[in-house]
Amino acid sequence: MPDRTSYEPGTPCWVDLGTPGIESSKAFYGGLFGWHARPSDDPAAGGYTIMTLGGEDPRPVAALMPQTVEGQPVAWCTYVSVTDLDATVDAVRGAGGQVLMEPMDVLDQGRMAIFADAVGAVVGAWQPLEFQGAGVVNEPGAYCWSELACRDTETAEEFYRAVFGWEAETSPFGTTIYTEWSNPGGAETAGMLLMDDQWPREIPPHWMVYFAVADCDAAAALAGELGGAVPVPPADLPIGRFAVLSDPQGGHFSVIRLNA
Repeated sequence: MPDRTSYEPGTPCWVDLGTPGIESSKAFYGGLFGWHARPSDDPAAGGYTIMTLGGEDPRPVAALMPQTVEGQPVAWCTYVSVTDLDATVDAVRGAGGQVLMEPMDVLDQGRMAIFADAVGAVVGAWQPLEFQGAGVVNEPGAYCWSELACRDTETAEEFYRAVFGWEAETSPFGTTIYTEWSNPGGAETAGMLLMDDQWPREIPPHWMVYFAVADCDAAAALAGELGGAVPVPPADLPIGRFAVLSDPQGGHFSVIRLNA
C-alpha cells in the first residue's frame, strides 16, 4: 500500500531538496506534482518546508531546505531510516565514508546526519522520533525509489553492507549492470547502476531520486513549461517509462510511470 506510517530500519524514508530558491522550487514542484507547501512556524526550523500531497488528508512527501553555503550544488538527498544514528555514523567512518553533517536533533521529530559514502556520493540517515518519513509512496506525485550511480560498485556494495546491512543482487542491464539492494530477508530498498563508458566523465557518483507519475511524457513536457529541463528524454525500462528532469535551479531528479 502507498500509505506509510513507519519504515523498517535500512529503508529510504524521506527526501529533501537543498536549494537557494525556495519560492521558485515551491512553484515548480507544486505545478509538476501538485504539492502544497507547509512551512514550519518554528523559527528553529530555519525555513525548512514540508511539501504535502492530497487535499482533505494531506500527507508529507518531501521537503525543501534553504541552502546557506554559496556555491553548494542544488541536489536531492535521500535519507535512510536507522535505529541508532550514532552507531550508523561510526559505521560510515569505519567503512571509508566522510561525515558531512554530524548527528543533530531536528526539534522533536528525529535525528539526522549527512555523509559521503566510500565512492563520494552523498546520502543521509534519519533516526525517527515523532516523524517517521514520507506519509505516502509509490503513487503519482510521491517518492518511489532511490538509486546510486557510480563507477566503483564493488566498493559501494561493501560500504552499504557495512553501514545499513544491505544485501546485493546484481544482474545485466543493457550495456552495464544493475544492483538491487534489500534488507536481510526483506524487501528491496534501493538500487545501484554502474556508470560505464557511456557516461560523461564529469558526472560524479550520485544518488538519484525517483518520483512516480501517471504519464512520464506529460510530466517531462510540463517540467519544460515550468522552467525546468529534460536532460534524459522519456524512455522505456522493464519496470516502466522514465525520464531525468531538472528544476529551474538545476536540481536533477527522475520521474517514472510504473507498470501496473
